[in-house]
Amino acid sequence: MLDVFFNLLIRKPLHFFKKTTLPFARPDFFCGLLTVRRSGILTGILLHAILQDEILFNFLAEGRKIMKELIGKADVLIEALPYIQKFRNSIVVVKFGGSAMEDPALVESTMRDIVLLEAIGIRPVVVHGGGKAISAELRKRDIPVRFVNGLRYTCEKTIGIVDDVLHNVVNTSLVRLGKECGGKTIGLSGKGILHAVRTKSVDPATGEQQDVGFVGEITAVNVAPVMDAIEAGLTPVITPLGAGIDGQVYNINADIAACRIAEAIHARKLVFLSDVPGVLSDCDDPESVIPTIRTDEIDGLILRKILSGGMLPKIKSCVEALDAGINKVHLIDGRVCHTLLLEIFTDHGVGTQIVRPDSVM
Repeated sequence: MLDVFFNLLIRKPLHFFKKTTLPFARPDFFCGLLTVRRSGILTGILLHAILQDEILFNFLAEGRKIMKELIGKADVLIEALPYIQKFRNSIVVVKFGGSAMEDPALVESTMRDIVLLEAIGIRPVVVHGGGKAISAELRKRDIPVRFVNGLRYTCEKTIGIVDDVLHNVVNTSLVRLGKECGGKTIGLSGKGILHAVRTKSVDPATGEQQDVGFVGEITAVNVAPVMDAIEAGLTPVITPLGAGIDGQVYNINADIAACRIAEAIHARKLVFLSDVPGVLSDCDDPESVIPTIRTDEIDGLILRKILSGGMLPKIKSCVEALDAGINKVHLIDGRVCHTLLLEIFTDHGVGTQIVRPDSVM
């Protein structure tokens, strides 16, 4: 405690000299106090003065506050230590998209968190979306935005814009932010990683197949560019685009792209930064997050309509990723600062984790 007091005096000596009522609060006496402090001796005169002087009491109160804050920060690091040790050298795939990508401060915060993962020895891989940026560019060019069963209808003009925005706007920005935070981010095009064929959407009501344009289904994953980057100590930032054997570019659902890439590179974790806190037992109550879902519980959650709509393809891909060997899949709220770190490095975590039935918690 006395160390904190003396440190405060060192930080604010002029403030102390001006406001304290102590008769000996002069620079020459202050220097003497430092000498006394070094020898580990504090005289009864100084102790009595502390008890009598309001300014000194305030200094000590501030010192206690600062010490409490510092201890709190140390506690956070200690809590994180076993997780850092556990996941060091592990590959963690992060799917980044949704509303979290609309707020520049959140985007920067997320990229800083990813750089932190890289700095402590975890090997992150980022797969990003960019739907809002694409829609904005289409509107700017007066190209109608249309969705079929939740999939963006991608005509010939649209696929060119999707390609341009994902690579030259979204990916470039994320890579730049990573580097500005001191990271070793590198942009990779999904066109060289995801082999795809044209697919159609199935109407859930009629079962009829519906054309969605140049939307692709992944048939294979070329892991070489991703693994080469990881082995070089770089953090890949990947666009969700695929290419056919004829070179045709296809728009790929970013959630599915993240799952297939995570499977192929044998990631230890897959984390989705989304627009919701996790899987909710009550869609109207954001506090009703289900912390853990085992894959053998999913059919029941679908029957109860807890899992429905756009969540179903994501959950299906998550199950496939778990079956392929990924340890855990996490669904967390990307709109909350540092949610990625909270999920990985704290005892309680945030959001929903999806695990195999035999998983040891």
